[in-house]
Amino acid sequence: MPLSLTVLGTASPHPGPDRPCSGYLLRGGGAEVWVDAGTGTFAELQRHTDPRRLTAIWISHLHADHSADLLAAVYAFAYGGLTPPAPIPVYAPADCARRLAGFLGRPDVRFLSGVLDFRPLYDGHAVRHWNLRLTSRAVTHDTEAYGLRAQCQGSVLAYSGDSGPCDALTELATGADLFLCEADIDAHREGEQRVHLTPEDAGACAKGARELLITHVGPTLSREEAVGRAALVFAGRTTAAREGETRSF
Repeated sequence: MPLSLTVLGTASPHPGPDRPCSGYLLRGGGAEVWVDAGTGTFAELQRHTDPRRLTAIWISHLHADHSADLLAAVYAFAYGGLTPPAPIPVYAPADCARRLAGFLGRPDVRFLSGVLDFRPLYDGHAVRHWNLRLTSRAVTHDTEAYGLRAQCQGSVLAYSGDSGPCDALTELATGADLFLCEADIDAHREGEQRVHLTPEDAGACAKGARELLITHVGPTLSREEAVGRAALVFAGRTTAAREGETRSF
């Protein structure tokens, strides 16, 4: 199959036993991409590949449950004997490198350049690694955030990152073989900005996709409840992402 997705973590907003936060290993067209680096996912990544083999890292937004394990990666690559043969491109919101440097008490980001090559995302950002094309779209969240569309030899994966309902999310999902989508909350609170999806929102956003894979289910829902509610809206196959599983399509 042209594309495969391995689930490294799905938890929100913090990791639990055997359940890291958001992170996935995307393979296709000769490329291996770590998609989101939530807490605990770097350890899980090593179950499935040598991190030195990574073609790129893609980060949807800079909340810790999607990016904190970049720090673990820096330690591994710079000090832990896992130095990659060339700096790994990191596609992330523009402030990513500065935040990492600040956590480590460094005044600038140049010390990271030997292992990571930070490249800022923007709405419509597109890049190709061999036969894998990654396209990012700005989505609705309470910080700068992006969804992803990955294409390889006719196969398409869409990923919501963290987002409220928005046109960009629906456009990313349209025509996708698999839509990996958050269903973080039970219900929207009146008067609050909609920055996450309910299961029903996820089902509605997925209507243009062939299959829906629910992830990032928050503490007010069970995975089973989220899948059941999303399936009432989305007519296609609907399942829950689970750590360690690989899907090929």
